[in-house]
Amino acid sequence: MSVLQFLTTVHFGDGKRDQLPTLLAQSRVGKPLFVTDKGVIRAGVFAQATEHVPGADAMPVFDDTPVNPTEAAAAAGAALYKQSGCDGVVGIGGGAALDLAKAIAVLATHEPPLWNYCNRHARPAAIDRAPPLILLPTTAGTGSEVGRSAVIVFDNGIKAGVRCPDLVTAAICDPELTHGLPASITASTGMDALAHCIETYCSPTVNPPADAISLDGMQRIFKYLERAVTNGKDSQARWNMMMGSLEGAISFQKGMGAVHALSHPLGAKGFHHGTLNAILLPPVLRANREALGDKWATMLRQAGWPEDADFAQGIAHLNAAIGIPARLRDIGVKEECLAEVAAQALDDNAHKTNPRKLGQGDYLAILRSAY
Repeated sequence: MSVLQFLTTVHFGDGKRDQLPTLLAQSRVGKPLFVTDKGVIRAGVFAQATEHVPGADAMPVFDDTPVNPTEAAAAAGAALYKQSGCDGVVGIGGGAALDLAKAIAVLATHEPPLWNYCNRHARPAAIDRAPPLILLPTTAGTGSEVGRSAVIVFDNGIKAGVRCPDLVTAAICDPELTHGLPASITASTGMDALAHCIETYCSPTVNPPADAISLDGMQRIFKYLERAVTNGKDSQARWNMMMGSLEGAISFQKGMGAVHALSHPLGAKGFHHGTLNAILLPPVLRANREALGDKWATMLRQAGWPEDADFAQGIAHLNAAIGIPARLRDIGVKEECLAEVAAQALDDNAHKTNPRKLGQGDYLAILRSAY
């Protein structure tokens, strides 16, 4: 049994962004550093998220967020935090911006390098203080607002987590902030959330509450993802997609599996995390099929598919229906990197909680079948 830990206070619902001024005041934050990305600003979502905060347009903003957040970006954000005399951090955006906001909060009060606090470090240093941190997701994907780590690409090229379960002061999950999300990003982030629900449920760690949560999230995403992709203004679909994303991340404590063990080293090469998870999910499910037992039938029921259906093939069909590329080569992954990624997967923490034990050869076979 893993530790049962549900820590983050979440304000969930349409229009809940109006709680941001109150949460800042309660945390005694007078000058937050806003962490976001240029796309969120360009789309008008940043202005929408901060519309109730007096003087928000004059407050410092760090918007140089990479697709996969980096140690260098975290250091630059922390430098701006200190130079500007900030007293809190507000992350607004997708998983990259939210994870980066966490990392910036760590470096705002702890000595660099950030690697010293990574869960892959031989002896990670403790994170014992941080400025108030409020997170507002603008996608329904990573669930980073309630995740227990900040996933970063470190200067040494490793993509891994900084474990910080107590860092987030509060999260505001306002589905209205996702209504303008393009169909392609709705699809890739939605499949990221679905991969979280599926991998956490398939993890052999014993945690019945997390299983129940991941199953509920799975069912919501199967029902509403295509609707959200087809019509981004469908408020019911957006609400349920954000809830499914949140539930997938709450279940993280069960551990992940081979999908994430592979998508982390691939993501360090610059590829979108959600797209990678979507492409890798069918071959990983096939590789794990014999270890899943009754879970296979349970997941078919959550999807609303016939009991004799091929669950992995159903995921592949869903990918195609929402416009996800079918193969790794379609998004630019080079064949010559596959062996390296297969070796790196063995060192990823998600490898430890895959339903069956996989070796480097197994990982390479999965990658080749997905290529």
